[in-house]
Amino acid sequence: MITEYGEHIKILSESIKRLLRRNAVTNLKKIVNKTHMADLSMVFRNLSLPNQIRLFDMIDDVEQQGILFSELDDYMLIDLIQAMNLDDVVTILESMARDDAADVIGKLPSDQSSIILDKMQKGSEEVEGLLKYDNETAGGIMVPDFIALKEDVTAKEAISSLQKEHVDVEMPFYLYVVDDQGRLTGVCSLRQLVVAAQEKQLKDFMFTDVVYVRTDMDQEEVAKIVARYDILAVPVVDDSNRLVGIVTVDDVIDIIRREATEDILKMAGAGEEFIETKSVMKSTRIRLPWLFASCLGGIFAFFIINGFEQSLKEFTFLAAFIPVIMGMGGNIGTQSSTIVVRGLATGNINTKEILAVVFKEFSVGFILGAVYGSLLGVVAHFSYSKIMLGVSVGLAVISSMSVAALVGSLAPMLFAKARIDPAVATGPFVTTAIDIISVFFYFKISTTLMGL
Repeated sequence: MITEYGEHIKILSESIKRLLRRNAVTNLKKIVNKTHMADLSMVFRNLSLPNQIRLFDMIDDVEQQGILFSELDDYMLIDLIQAMNLDDVVTILESMARDDAADVIGKLPSDQSSIILDKMQKGSEEVEGLLKYDNETAGGIMVPDFIALKEDVTAKEAISSLQKEHVDVEMPFYLYVVDDQGRLTGVCSLRQLVVAAQEKQLKDFMFTDVVYVRTDMDQEEVAKIVARYDILAVPVVDDSNRLVGIVTVDDVIDIIRREATEDILKMAGAGEEFIETKSVMKSTRIRLPWLFASCLGGIFAFFIINGFEQSLKEFTFLAAFIPVIMGMGGNIGTQSSTIVVRGLATGNINTKEILAVVFKEFSVGFILGAVYGSLLGVVAHFSYSKIMLGVSVGLAVISSMSVAALVGSLAPMLFAKARIDPAVATGPFVTTAIDIISVFFYFKISTTLMGL
């Protein structure tokens, strides 16, 4: 029976909870060992730590336990490991791919990670080598297991090597060619290797125009390169051009998802973490400072409105259009800023194109403002039988939406030029600025045209 993913997880979660309550160990073990660890990690989110430990201990295969380690949210992983026997943790980490083990160890407190590394007898040097790189660089996310052969190796010898010496390589997408010093000189796909004449040397049919990255390149740039060239893996080299690892497409997918999530959360003023899994107090602490900018904007808007208090007393109908004018300006500003931040993140927009980008968004804002300004102006005129009120509302909407699009596109570009993360600063800045600008333009235009 085929079910939708969300429904599948819901059924699985409810079944496991019910069996836990009944202490049905035999049935639980069957389900746990047949379930994909990615699905089981979703179930873990709804379980207490003692029940998480019970389920984890029911997993028979140590490699599957390692996969679950990689799938768990950071806070769950740390809590689980701290509740486990360290020798069991070490056994699991030794069974994992070196880059995955390094990811897990890198999330732990330094004192605990040091103890674990001292206890590890298998792969500890490779893991420590990966841990010396920043987590968000190519070196920090690369896989140190790859296939590298010398230039004079024949196709027949290369295939034999794959069958005997490189059986355990996790991602054998490409065969990399290196010189005597281990420096990257070329690459060939497995397809090229199979169809090539057996006596041909690798240097005779390899690609020499190799796309590669340095160990210190930011992971987001690495993801862009893999996506741009549509490759399954990209080689990572050190300062001497020696091949030290590869970044695979599955890691790139994780990076893109994580970076996109962080940007969305930061633009919304909700921090950088997966806040939906946090406690009430933790979520409150994360979101509290981000809302301060909006609070300040509201205070400024209050003072602007207060300055036109006399006009409002005489013509109370002016207040009726404040929400819609502020709302339209805020929406177009958010749209423009989101488009530009995404463009900067994906590389489709460059800070050198600032004038072209800002002018385009300003033009879009002006056209949309003219459309909706005309509509709202007509509504205002017929609602209160005052033609100048309609004109004021229309012009206010045009001004608000035009300036909002201008600010929404200009702000992230300027922040990016100043090397300030535009996703962090743009959201609070744009929404606050648009509220103030919208109110100011509306009252300035209406009081001038209506002689108030």
